[in-house]
Amino acid sequence: MGSTGGAKRVTIADVARSAGVSTSAVSKVLTNAYGVSPAMRERVRGAMAELGYRPHAAARGMRGRTYTIGILLASIRNAFYADLLEGVDALLRDSEYAVFIGSSGSAEMDDQTKLIHAMVDRQMDGLILVAPAVARSEVVRIAADVPTVVLGHHDPSTAYDCVVNQDGLGVDLVVDHLVGLGHRDIAHLSHPTVRGTQWRQRPEHHVRAAYGDAMARHGLAGLARVVNSGYSDEGGYRGAMELLTSARPPTAIFAGADVAATGVFRAAVELGLRIPEDLSLAGYNNTSVAALAPVSLTSVDQAGAMMGETAARLLLERIENRRDRAVVIASTPHLVVRGSTAPARL
Repeated sequence: MGSTGGAKRVTIADVARSAGVSTSAVSKVLTNAYGVSPAMRERVRGAMAELGYRPHAAARGMRGRTYTIGILLASIRNAFYADLLEGVDALLRDSEYAVFIGSSGSAEMDDQTKLIHAMVDRQMDGLILVAPAVARSEVVRIAADVPTVVLGHHDPSTAYDCVVNQDGLGVDLVVDHLVGLGHRDIAHLSHPTVRGTQWRQRPEHHVRAAYGDAMARHGLAGLARVVNSGYSDEGGYRGAMELLTSARPPTAIFAGADVAATGVFRAAVELGLRIPEDLSLAGYNNTSVAALAPVSLTSVDQAGAMMGETAARLLLERIENRRDRAVVIASTPHLVVRGSTAPARL
């Protein structure tokens, strides 16, 4: 009884009559709105399936909503982003929202700004910006018109919601773990600051500062070293080569992202070093790669999927005007210890 051939298209009113509910109830199910009981959702979904109902995106857009959400990523190569997207998908799976992913391929401000503007021009209902390198003032301006959630940055605003990790706690867990294993010369691989973006509390800023504080707390401030080589496999490789070929190579490296830790593995192999016998290595994100047996990377778990799910939930609340104030939600990290860290060699 679908809308194939010359048959009349099934409407939301048809679904409402078949399910024995109001058209507004059907709309709530379509948008995954708050307050819909599981029984009603099941009844409406059943009627949709029986009638072959398929929402008409163009018609919905003419009524003021396109049921599309844009997600900005700097790269598709970072496995942590896959965890975030998994959480977004889990929250939106039973809704009628379609997710469009935009990867700028870089952390350059112009590239990301152009991509966000493309999403806005296509009238997407909401945006999830993952650690954006776009000027903060531009994000505030866009968020005044388009519901927006910023993921990663600790810079709150009344214009958008924030989902962050308690990065200070996560770094403390790593440094305390390595010091407990007898390491003193612990180096940190970080990400270079994107200048001109006005973000004062990017995640790498928090991690770098927390690393310095943690080293000082253990009386190791004089041994602290930070290399801003970038959160990528190549960045991790370059940073590790710089550290491991220096006059004073560290006994442990803390990479600010798992994707950078993979580059450290590569550098260690090239230099004939064994992990963890010659070099302990810890990452950040606890991606699926970290758990692979050949890698077995000790890493800070940020609960990436939960962060993505939280971002999607907050965005729907903004789109549907279910909240009149901005919020900041912080996830609590924990350390997953695996085989890449071991007691320091005496």
